[in-house]
Amino acid sequence: MTIEVWAPRAARVRLRRPGRDDVELTATDAGWWRAPLTLAPGAEYGFVLGDADAARPDPRSRRQPRGVHDLSAWDDPASFAWTDQSWTGRGLAGGLIYELHVGTFTPEGTLDAAIGKLRHLVELGVSHVELLPVNAFNGTQNWGYDGVLWYAVQETYGGPEAYRRFVDAAHAAGLAVIQDVVYNHLGPSGNYLPEYGPYLRDGQSNTWGASVNLDEPAVRAFIVDNAVMWLRDFHVDGLRLDAVHALHESASRPVHILQELSERVDALSAHLGRPLTLIAESDLNDPVMILPREAGGYGLAAQWVDDWHHAVHVALTGETAGYYADFADPGALPKTWAGGFFHDGTFSSFRERDWGRPVPAEVASWRFVEFAQDHDQIGNRAAGDRLSQTLSFDRLAVAAVLTLTAPGTPMLFMGEEWGASTPWQFFTSHPEPELAEATRRGRRAEFAAMGWDESLVPDPNDPATFERSKLDWSETEQGDHRRLLQLYRALARLRREQPELTDPSRAGQQAECAGPGRWVLHRDAATIYVNLSPQEWAVDDIGNEREVWIATTTANGGQPVEEGPVVLSPDSAAVIGGRRRPRLERRFAEYRPVD
Repeated sequence: MTIEVWAPRAARVRLRRPGRDDVELTATDAGWWRAPLTLAPGAEYGFVLGDADAARPDPRSRRQPRGVHDLSAWDDPASFAWTDQSWTGRGLAGGLIYELHVGTFTPEGTLDAAIGKLRHLVELGVSHVELLPVNAFNGTQNWGYDGVLWYAVQETYGGPEAYRRFVDAAHAAGLAVIQDVVYNHLGPSGNYLPEYGPYLRDGQSNTWGASVNLDEPAVRAFIVDNAVMWLRDFHVDGLRLDAVHALHESASRPVHILQELSERVDALSAHLGRPLTLIAESDLNDPVMILPREAGGYGLAAQWVDDWHHAVHVALTGETAGYYADFADPGALPKTWAGGFFHDGTFSSFRERDWGRPVPAEVASWRFVEFAQDHDQIGNRAAGDRLSQTLSFDRLAVAAVLTLTAPGTPMLFMGEEWGASTPWQFFTSHPEPELAEATRRGRRAEFAAMGWDESLVPDPNDPATFERSKLDWSETEQGDHRRLLQLYRALARLRREQPELTDPSRAGQQAECAGPGRWVLHRDAATIYVNLSPQEWAVDDIGNEREVWIATTTANGGQPVEEGPVVLSPDSAAVIGGRRRPRLERRFAEYRPVD
């Protein structure tokens, strides 16, 4: 085998292994250094650059057994005995995504422990499990967006071997795996890439620090090869691309990095014979992300839609500060329901300019990932509070109906399905006291500038902040938590059973505001009525071959309605559609109040 590393800034490169003499690498073309050498699985190594004394980790390290500042360990992906040979993958259309953070999903915070919860996801009706970033970061706990070694799986989660076990087990359970990856910046500690070469752009930064140098071909290959690694070597089914609006490259580049990624992934999908999905997180409200390459788009499968979240959040909570201000418009929910984007060329008061572009009518609705909660919209609140910490059970039930009847691909954030009482706060574990203090001060200053009480902002580096953010699984069997979980299961099952609720055509996705706090949302012949007003609302839309599929109203004592009108109590919703044969089993009893 050949050991190689891209290090154009080094005048000399040596491979270092514990207890052995250093091996000189030979400079070849375009800044690459190589040496014929075989490393056994688990063998530790690093690179010594120039005349330095200390070795640095391999930029493409697959494993860091003692953290991101120490030596790498050789990992052989071919050594794992996969059992998913019959796995043919799952496309995103018609799916349900479940976003989770490995460190807080279970008490143990490991990939192996997460395997034990896969049955819960299957019973919930999930099709795709999305893991927040697992690449190696400094410290023991982190959201994952401070990663510095993109090819390595965080050791505290179990390392690459545990990751393979997780994916293999997910496939055995019928679940596809989406991995969240960060290609727009690197974390503040343990990033030695600039010592090797121009991985970062001089003088240009984004929200999180120096921008990645996408004008350098070797850096682009570093990103594309990383994407291929997850999909090919780890058998992952898709990637969620973090904050692609922060990917900066020169306008003269003939092919955008996102198009380059989609071309490479589509080719790999054809070779492997299973669907591979790329999902963009983009703040641009630009359908170029998901338009076909033949139509001038980048050809990604899907993109997150924050506008849908904002419209639902304002409707449920009444919050209108900051970027929520524009969504106080009662037409925000109908517009995002029917069209995907609220800002599609309209003025954004938060950005102080026109924003976004319209979505062509022929774009399939499943290409929009829609959610009422996610890691950002919870964790980037001052106290990391979920909707369940401020809303009543009735409003949480309405949120469930909205999310699982949404025109796009619905996504849940871990614990949302039972209204978890635990917060999900911003946490770090920077070993460097000065970095920990800077993060603490920066976090508090950020929220103080937005008018929040600084005392509400927890210390990110305090281990208690991390511990508070772990799910309490005992809640799934308790009172309203159990009722809400049963509602989510019923809604997910309804979504699978009724084709109107997964129809990708946007032609039947019409919506209107029927008065303050009241909305009528259509999915072809199915209609969702939402009453967030303080008064009852009589809806005469059953009979004549129409029936209630699911309703959260308590106006009828929680009993099913045979004939109209349906009376929606305050803070309730109903899904009404064509009469089913055989009749839909009575869903109402599944989340009737618990004694």
